[in-house]
Amino acid sequence: MRFTTGFLAAAATLALTIGAAQAEDMMKLKIGTEGAYPPFNNLEADGSLVGFDIDIAKALCAEMKADCEFVTQDWDGIIPALLAGKFDAIIASMSITDERKEKVDFTNKYYNTPPAIAVPKDSDITEATDAGLAGRTIGAQSSTTHSNYAEEKLPSAELKLYPTPDEYKLDIASGRIDAVIDDVIVLSEWLKSDDGACCKLLGTLKPDPVINGQGAGIAVRKGEDELREKFNAAIDAIRANGTYKEINDKYFDVDVYGD
Repeated sequence: MRFTTGFLAAAATLALTIGAAQAEDMMKLKIGTEGAYPPFNNLEADGSLVGFDIDIAKALCAEMKADCEFVTQDWDGIIPALLAGKFDAIIASMSITDERKEKVDFTNKYYNTPPAIAVPKDSDITEATDAGLAGRTIGAQSSTTHSNYAEEKLPSAELKLYPTPDEYKLDIASGRIDAVIDDVIVLSEWLKSDDGACCKLLGTLKPDPVINGQGAGIAVRKGEDELREKFNAAIDAIRANGTYKEINDKYFDVDVYGD
């Protein structure tokens, strides 16, 4: 079968037009993340974002056939920035809590890990309990479930708050505080690094569902049910097709999805 030059040119033009139309129809999303919470999300010196949250977000966007752009935002202002329309969703290890549900809607969880306490290697603290930490200074990132946990469950300790984990890590390494509280994965990965050589894991804490929530979820503005359900379907899909496990195993020795 033979085609004329004019027919081939018209077909090529049509293909380009269809491709352009499909690109325009692709859902475009801006994803807010902190970029200061390794190994879940971290902004590298070259400006690239890396971490479990970032890879999960990219996998979800691919599953949803969405064109996604990342926006970094300080943790304390991340929910206000979502509500102001700076981005469309938060993928930043945000725990699903009733307090946050008053402001935003959440997807189902995409991971769930407990809090833990770390102390200097030469510390005489032997118990990750309120009695064991009585009179000691414990560091935590502000506006987190971990700082809320320390305030509620460890009242005999003095709580010192920091804008990011980097600051509390510097202070405990320098001997300015006695302990820190954060996600067990965050602390465990830090302790494996040269920067974490100062310290050791004291113990994992039993999560309180009211304080710690039901795992980390993706936050969207209230009423954006269609977007939330698209994320939920994508979470289920990457769990089923093995993509989630590949990302999990890239970063961790344990399954962080949880029960």
